[in-house]
Amino acid sequence: MSDVSSQMVTSSVQRDGDAVIPAAVATALCAQLPAGAAVALAWSDPVLGEGRHGHPEGGAAGPGPTAPQQQAASARLALQQCWHHGGSELTLDVSLAGDTPPPDSWWTAARCLFQSTVLLARQRREIASLEDSKRLQQALYEIADLAGADLEMAEMLRHFHRVLNSLMYAQNCFIVEYDDVRHRVRFLYFADQKDDFVADPDRSYEEHEMPRSLTFALLRHGEPLSGPSRELLAILDDEHDPERGPESLDWLGVPMLRDGRVCGAIVVQSYEHRARYGEADRTLLGYVAQHILTAMDRRQAQVQLERQVERRTVELQRANRNLQEEVVERRRAEKLQMALFNIAELAMSAESLSQYYGQVHGVVGTLLDARNFYIALVNEKGDGLEFVYSVDEYNPSRAPRPFSDGLTEFIVRNRQPLLATRERIDALRESGVVREFGARSNCWLGVPLLSDDDVVGVIVVQSYSPEVVFTVHDQRLLTFVAQNIGNGLARQRDQERLRNAHADLERRVDERTRELADVNDKLLGQIGERLRAEQRLTHQAMHDALTGLPNRLHLLDRLEDAIARARASEGQGFAVLFLDLDRFKLVNDSIGHAAGDQMLVEVAKRIVSMISAQDVVARLGGDEFAILLQCGDGLASALEFSQRMLVALEESMWVKGRELFPSGSLGIAMWNPRYRNGEELVRDADAAMYRAKAQGNDRCAVFDEAMREQALRSLDLEADLRRAIINRDFMPFYQPIVRLSDGELVGHEALLRWQHERRGLLLPSAFLDLGEESGLIEQVDWLLYEQVITQLARGGRGYLSVNVSPRHFRSADFSTRLFGLIEAAGADPHRLRLEITEVALLDDGPRTLRILQTLRERGVLVQLDDFGTGFSALSYLHRFPISTLKIDQSFIAGLHGQDMQSTHALVQGVLSLARTLGIETVGEGIETQAQHDTLLQLGCDYGQGYLLGRPAPMATTATA
Repeated sequence: MSDVSSQMVTSSVQRDGDAVIPAAVATALCAQLPAGAAVALAWSDPVLGEGRHGHPEGGAAGPGPTAPQQQAASARLALQQCWHHGGSELTLDVSLAGDTPPPDSWWTAARCLFQSTVLLARQRREIASLEDSKRLQQALYEIADLAGADLEMAEMLRHFHRVLNSLMYAQNCFIVEYDDVRHRVRFLYFADQKDDFVADPDRSYEEHEMPRSLTFALLRHGEPLSGPSRELLAILDDEHDPERGPESLDWLGVPMLRDGRVCGAIVVQSYEHRARYGEADRTLLGYVAQHILTAMDRRQAQVQLERQVERRTVELQRANRNLQEEVVERRRAEKLQMALFNIAELAMSAESLSQYYGQVHGVVGTLLDARNFYIALVNEKGDGLEFVYSVDEYNPSRAPRPFSDGLTEFIVRNRQPLLATRERIDALRESGVVREFGARSNCWLGVPLLSDDDVVGVIVVQSYSPEVVFTVHDQRLLTFVAQNIGNGLARQRDQERLRNAHADLERRVDERTRELADVNDKLLGQIGERLRAEQRLTHQAMHDALTGLPNRLHLLDRLEDAIARARASEGQGFAVLFLDLDRFKLVNDSIGHAAGDQMLVEVAKRIVSMISAQDVVARLGGDEFAILLQCGDGLASALEFSQRMLVALEESMWVKGRELFPSGSLGIAMWNPRYRNGEELVRDADAAMYRAKAQGNDRCAVFDEAMREQALRSLDLEADLRRAIINRDFMPFYQPIVRLSDGELVGHEALLRWQHERRGLLLPSAFLDLGEESGLIEQVDWLLYEQVITQLARGGRGYLSVNVSPRHFRSADFSTRLFGLIEAAGADPHRLRLEITEVALLDDGPRTLRILQTLRERGVLVQLDDFGTGFSALSYLHRFPISTLKIDQSFIAGLHGQDMQSTHALVQGVLSLARTLGIETVGEGIETQAQHDTLLQLGCDYGQGYLLGRPAPMATTATA
C-alpha cells in the first residue's frame, strides 16, 4: 500500500513541481538587494522534483536580451552559488546593476532561507503522502468490511464504486466478470454519466457481440490499458462508433487476476479535459481492483455457502417428510393389522351371524368408506345369491335372487375382485356382460369370499357420490377383510376346523403384532439414529475419523481467523508446522495398516499433550499432521516447540507387540502479511517439510525465500512442460546396442530429450522428477512412443527399445493403447522392446504379470533395466517374462575401480544367472575398451555406451 501512496504523491509532485517553492522567497531575497537587482532560485530534489523561480519574472537567468539590452547588461554583475543540502541540489543566481556584490551576510541568510523553504516543502509532501496512505488504507478497510456485509452483489458493487471515487476520479465506472474459457463477459456493475447503456448482470456477452471492444482487448492481453478511446481504437484498426457509446477523452482499465488468470476487469473513463489518468491512477486502480476481486470472491463464497445450507435444509426437510410418510404408512399397517385381528376375534366371540356381519361392517368402516355395504352368499343349492347383510342409502334391503348378469354374479364367475367406476360399469353393461340392480352407483368395489378355495359369496362397498372414489389400496384392504370373513363362514360349517384355524390365526396375529411392534421400535430407533448421525456427520466433516483431531477444513477455518486477527493487529504472530512421519509406509507394509493406525493415534496423543488451548492440531491425511502454533517470540518459539516435539516423537511405543521408535520431518511457515489465505501457509509449510526430508529425516526446516523461489521455478518448469507437451517439443535420441563378440548393431534404445524453447536440449534428469510428481510424464511418454513406433514403421533391421514408467502399469488400457499406435502406424511389434525397472514389478505384481504376458503374446519383448540397483529378487526373473537383463552402468564402471574384485564377482554372478535362465544380457555405460573386453570375457551378450555410440537423432544414426 505504501508503494501505491508514494506513486500518488510522486505524481502530484510532477504535476505541480514548480509550485512547491513559493515565488515570494525570490521576491523577499531580491528586496534586500539594491534596486535593479534580480534573483533566481533553482532546485532539483528527489521528492519535490525540479523547478525554478525568479524575481523579477525571468530572474537572473531569464531569456536573452535584445541588442539594446545587451549594451546595458554589459555593466551588470552576475553571481551564482550551487550547493547540495539534504539530498537536494540548490542553485542561487544574482544579477546586480553595479559591480558591488552582496555582502556575505546576505548570502548566508539567502542560503538558510532557501534551504528551510525546500525542507518545509518536502515535509508538506510527506504529510500529503501520509494522508493519501491513510485515505487508501481506510478505503481498503471499507472494501473488506463490505465483503462481509449482508448486501446484495449489486449494492456491494455500488459501495465499491463510491469508495473508488473517493480515491480517484471514477464517476464513470464499470466492472465486468470474464469467462476465459468461453470468452464471455458479464457487466456486474455499470455507472456512466453519458452512456445510457443498461447493464444486465444475468446476461453474458460474447466477443462477436462487441466487435473490437476495448474491454475485450483488455481482457485478452491481461495488462492495463489507458489512453483516449479514439487512440486506443486506432491501435485496434478501428474508429469510434457512436452506437457503442460516447467517446471518452481518457479511458483506463485494469484486469482482475485470480491465480494468474484473467477473471474480470474494472474500467474508469473521463469525458472532461481536467480529469485525466496517470501512472499513479493506473497503479492505484490495479491495486484496488485486486482487493475488490478478493472481496467479491469472499462474497460469492458466502453466497455459495448459504445456497449449500439452503439446499441441505431442503434435503433434510425432504427426508423428514419421507420419515413422516413412513410413520403414517406404519400406522396404517398397524390399523389394518388391528382390523384383521378384530375380525378374527369376532369370528370366535359373535353370538350370531347377523351380529357377526354387523360387527364386520363396523370394522370395515374404520378402514374405508362403508356407508353402502352388503354381503351376498351363494345359497345352499348353489344356483343363487342370498343377501345376508345390507346397509345402503337407497337399497336398505335386498331380496334373494337366482344367478343372473349382475355385478355380484360377475365376481362369483370370475373369482377375482372388481373395482369399477361409473364409466367401466356402463362399458360392461353396454357390452352385455352385466346389468344393474337397484340405484346406479358412482363407484363399485366387490371382492369374493373364499372357503377352501371355493367362492362362497361376495362382500361389496359402493358409493353414490362423486366425492367418494375407491382405490386399489381399498381393494387390497377389502380383500384382506374378505379372507377373514371367509374363515369365519367356514367356522360355521366346520366348528372343529374353525377352532384350529382360530388358534393358528391367533398365533400368526400375535407374531405379526410383535413384528409391527419391533418395526415400530426400530423406526423410532432409526429416527434417533438419524438425529445422532447428523450430529456425527457435522463432527466428522470437521474432524478426522481415526484420531478425532480436526481435519484440513477445520484447520483452514481456524487459520482464516488467525490471519484476520494478525492483519487487524489484535493477535500475536503464529506459525504453521507441517509434520510427516518418517518411514511410516514401512510400518504399514510390514506389520499392517491396523498397526499404522494405532501408531498414528499415539502420535496424535503426544502432539496434543504438548500444545496449549490456543493451538490447533489437525490430521491432513495419511501420516501428515499440521499444527497452528501461537508464537509469542516469533521464530524462536516455533523452533523451540519443534525440537521438543521431535524429541517427544522419538520416545519408543509398543504397537502390535513390537517396539517402534517413530520420527518425523517438520516444516515451519511463519505468518507473513504476504499470505492471502491459510492454504498458502499450509503449502509453504509442506514445502519446508520436504526440504527437511531432503536434508535427512528427524529434523525441521523453516520456509524461506529460497524455497519460495524454488517453488516458483518448479511452477515455471511445470508450465514449460505443459506447453512442451502441447507443442510436441520432445524427441527421441537413439543410442546403438551392439553385439560384443563381433560389433554388429542389433538395435537402439530410444532416449527422451526435451528441446526447450529457452534452455536448449534438456536431459530427462532436468525434468523427470517434476514430470513424475505432476503426472505429466505419462503424456510425455506417449509422445515418445508415438515417434518411436512411427520410426519402426519406416522399416529397417534391429529392434528399438523404449523406457516405460511404472505409472503405465497402473492403467488398465496401457497395452490396448500401445497396440493401437502400432496398428495405426503399421509397425512390426516384434521390433519393439519395452524397458522396465524393478519398481514396476514391485508395484502390483499380478496386474504387471498380466500386462507383460499380453505384450509377449503380441510379439513385444520386455527388458529389465538398471538390474542390480533395486531389490534384484531372483523370484522376479522366474515369475515374469523377462527377455533381457540390462546391467546397470554403476557396476560396469566398477569393473576397473577400487572394488573391482567384488564388482567383477557380482557381474559374473548376474551373467551366469542370466545364462542359466536363458535371458540375454546388455552391459550399460561402456566407456572404455577395457570395460568392453572384460564384459566380453565374462560372457556378456551385448553392450551399450559412449564407446559404442552416443545418443543422436535417427537421422544421424544408421539403423541396423
